[in-house]
Parts: sequence; structure tokens; C-alpha cells
Amino acid sequence: MTGVPEIGPGDDLVALIAAAIEASLAEDPEAALRDGDILVVTSKIVSKAEGMQVPASEREQAISADTVRVVAERVHPGGVTRIVETRHGLIMAAAGIDTSNVPDGLALRLPEDPDRSARALCEGLRERFGVSLGVIVTDTLGRPWRVGQTDVAIGAAGMIVTDDLRGGVDANGRPLNVTITVLADELAGAADLVKGKASGIPVAVVRGLGRLVTALDAPGARSLVRGVDDDMFRFGSAEAYRLGYEAAQAELRDRDDQASECVKQD
Repeated sequence: MTGVPEIGPGDDLVALIAAAIEASLAEDPEAALRDGDILVVTSKIVSKAEGMQVPASEREQAISADTVRVVAERVHPGGVTRIVETRHGLIMAAAGIDTSNVPDGLALRLPEDPDRSARALCEGLRERFGVSLGVIVTDTLGRPWRVGQTDVAIGAAGMIVTDDLRGGVDANGRPLNVTITVLADELAGAADLVKGKASGIPVAVVRGLGRLVTALDAPGARSLVRGVDDDMFRFGSAEAYRLGYEAAQAELRDRDDQASECVKQD
């Protein structure tokens, strides 16, 4: 979807996206939104509209403010890279705060509540065009043990975000016990193939998956965050070492206290 202008704080994304769609209809009638379409929107324009910009000089403070816990960190000649859990439950480098596709001198935080942002866009565009559609808000992140980055859904509304195949069987009739396909992430990555990182196109339309479009109150992308009890890789090596050291120190203090108590009793 072309024609979306540079976004600033307070801009009405529904109005701007709708205007871009309407302006393109003269050249491409296929651009009209239809029932079952899914709009994939980069979080950059959502954050800009919501005023999530901070001075680039305050980026480190913003990272700390948006960090729930540090998962791993590595010192390198350019500084320190921190992989953290954000307030959204996402595991990302630098809490997702970066300076790409942002005016000079600024850094951009993630939306305050990406699911809420997606719902607002979805509801507004449904009302504007009178069609039933879904919305995904995306951001880019790396993955453990894989080179590079890919887009994933950090917010979603009006669509089914997963396809739970557990309880079914595969093509050979064997039971599927753990397979849950994350449809929202797959669509986020697919849409990035046409949006790109440097083309200035922040919105794409996925068509042909109307079966995924549903009510506005369907679970959003927050439901994709793995719970603590199911997280087999919760701690990075530095954090695990620190926690182990602190536990050992606590155990030694307990032993010393017990020994002192025995001496007093004797």
C-alpha cells in the first residue's frame, strides 16, 4: 500500500491509511479493501502517531525504562548489546528501541500497547469502509540460533493469531501433540517481503485468508508470549551465573548463621 505519508505525533492513522487507499483506487481498483483482508502495519508508524519518540541521547534510559529484565548482554567495541524482556513480554535487543526510519536525533520506542493500537486501527477501518478485516502490528527481531532478523506480530486484532493443530494427525496419521502454527507471525514475515525495510511502505494488505478474520475481541498478539513455566530458555548465561552466585552466597550465609546458633547453644 503506497501513499502513506511521514507520520508525526497525534496523526490519525485510520484517516491517513484510508486516504492512501482511496487515492490509489483510480489507478488500481483492486486496492479497495474487501471482507477478509488483513492489514499488516509496521509498528514504526504506530509509535510515531502515538508520540513514542525520545531524544537519541536518552535512548539508553528509555531502554532501561522499557526493560522488565535483562536476558543476556555482550560487551563489544561499540558498546553493550542487551537482550531484554520488554514490558510487552517480548524478548528483543535494546527493548525494540532504535533509530532506523526515524528523523535525525530521535529514537523510537514500541507502542504502549500494540494490541490496543491494532484494535483501534481495525475498528476504525472497519467503520470507514464497511468491511470485516483484521490488523497486525509488526516489529523486527532476531531469533536465538538464527542469523538475521524477521518481522513478527507484536499486536493483532480482528483475526485468529494461531492455528492449534494439537489433537489432530499428520499426513501419515500420526498424532500431533505440540504443533501450534503462529499465523500472525507468518503473515508478518510474508508482508515484509513487499513492504521492505527501506522502501517507505509501512502497510501491506494480505488477501485470501478471510477464514482468519473474526471479532474484535479475539485474543491479540500478547497471547503469543510464552509463560514463565513453559520457558526453557528464560535466563541468559550472565543472568544464570549471577542468580547461581547469589543463591550460593545465600546458602553460605545460612550455614554461617546455623553454625553461629550452634556455638551459642553450646
